[in-house]
Amino acid sequence: MPKVTDVVSELAGPVVEQAGCTLWDVEYVKEAGEWFLRVYIDREGGVDLDACEAVSRPLSDLLDEHDPIPNSYTFEVSSAGLDRALKKPEHFAKCLGSRVDIRLYRPVEGTKEYTGTLAGYEDGAVVLEGGRRFEKKDVAQVRLHVDF
Repeated sequence: MPKVTDVVSELAGPVVEQAGCTLWDVEYVKEAGEWFLRVYIDREGGVDLDACEAVSRPLSDLLDEHDPIPNSYTFEVSSAGLDRALKKPEHFAKCLGSRVDIRLYRPVEGTKEYTGTLAGYEDGAVVLEGGRRFEKKDVAQVRLHVDF
């Protein structure tokens, strides 16, 4: 049986493209006892409320029609955000040369958080400029770095 996120990604793809956006990610997570289906979109120049609505309405109808999720859930469509999570190889490829924040499961050299410029993504390992390499099994999360 295919994963919920894979089914929703397949349904969402054409709807997101029709709205002039790209599909960044789909999450299906349980938080505080409730299920959430989140569709993250991106667009050159940024995502606004109109873009989210242009995806949300037709995709909601499509989800109702195909009914890929048997239980109740809250459906959300939003921007991937400035500090978007990098999860897939294509995310890393698109963000090469960008500053990223890496959070590790266990401390390395006394810290669990590193910031640097993304130089590569090799077999799941994240490589920063200067050659610092973090293996997939050690990396909890990678996000784009945002300076305030």
